[in-house]
Amino acid sequence: MNLEIDRSPALSFYTTMAHYNIWMNQKLYDACEQISDEERKLDRGAFFKSVHSTLNHLLFGDLAWMGRFIDRKLTDKKIGEDLYESFDELRSAREKTDREILDWTKNLSSEWLESSIVYASQAYGRTRILPAWLLVTHMFNHQTHHRGQLTTLLTQMGYDVGSTDLPWMPSLAYSEQ
Repeated sequence: MNLEIDRSPALSFYTTMAHYNIWMNQKLYDACEQISDEERKLDRGAFFKSVHSTLNHLLFGDLAWMGRFIDRKLTDKKIGEDLYESFDELRSAREKTDREILDWTKNLSSEWLESSIVYASQAYGRTRILPAWLLVTHMFNHQTHHRGQLTTLLTQMGYDVGSTDLPWMPSLAYSEQ
């Protein structure tokens, strides 16, 4: 399926990023599947210590932000706590969440993106009021940030996830000269 960019630039951006999220997470989880559970959970000095805990944090962040966007609490865990000990359960939850994010982006409206969201930050213990578009952009930026950490860890372990560049996402409709 080719991703056609036919909505407003802002709305197309979020749907494109949701597709990118799916593509990159699949590549990362495929690479991580080759690694033993012990190696995935080994403290490697990363911000969230291990590959496994960084994967958990990525899912936690998406659940926290999506919960704010749809006004429904999606996790009771605290930042830094693993959601899943089992890699298979973590991957299943990741894939489900990725599909939900994609479906959600397809229904975004300019009006909602221009609205404000009030949220309480677990990490900083403060309440903020910010534009929805900024927070949705942050969710996708947060994913990219931590996937960068994961690709570094995987490279250090001898695994190559391949291209991570958005223009090379297979589902992106494009033409070559």
